[in-house]
Amino acid sequence: MTLEAFADTIIPGVKRFPGDRAIAGVCDDAGSVEAGALELLADPATGVAPALVPLSQMLNGHATAYAEGAGLTLDDDVPPFVALGYDDRATLIAELTAPGNPERDGWVLLCMFSTMAFDTAAHRSTAEAIADGHPGLIQMGFAEPNSDGLWRFPDYGYGRELAKRHPNTTESGSPE
Repeated sequence: MTLEAFADTIIPGVKRFPGDRAIAGVCDDAGSVEAGALELLADPATGVAPALVPLSQMLNGHATAYAEGAGLTLDDDVPPFVALGYDDRATLIAELTAPGNPERDGWVLLCMFSTMAFDTAAHRSTAEAIADGHPGLIQMGFAEPNSDGLWRFPDYGYGRELAKRHPNTTESGSPE
């Protein structure tokens, strides 16, 4: 729940259900959590999976200290970071990711992976993510693949051909 609240602070989303505490609900669209931030963070390929429990515990410790310093009373029903309002969550994350914070690298990694889950669906096949309605790729207008699952762009990305095609390039785009 704490890591969901963290990811939701990075790229906010709509509440999944009325009593959703992890998602602050400051946006009307799906955010990082629905895009699979926790799935990506837990993927062994990221290298952060073993640190998720300690980072979550540290984040809740920071939230408790932040609340005490700000004179806030936190609800005991949820973890301390989840109990913070969105603006306080964002302020705390800004402090944790600020230059000079000795823990900065860990928090920046969580931010990066929360963003990657939304922007790239890094934990999924892009074609499958688009077919399943991945919220980040859809919101960004990411093009669907051709019927064979590959992307080909008939128009040049910069509106003009940047280089002549090499004479040995095959139709699939590979050199001979």
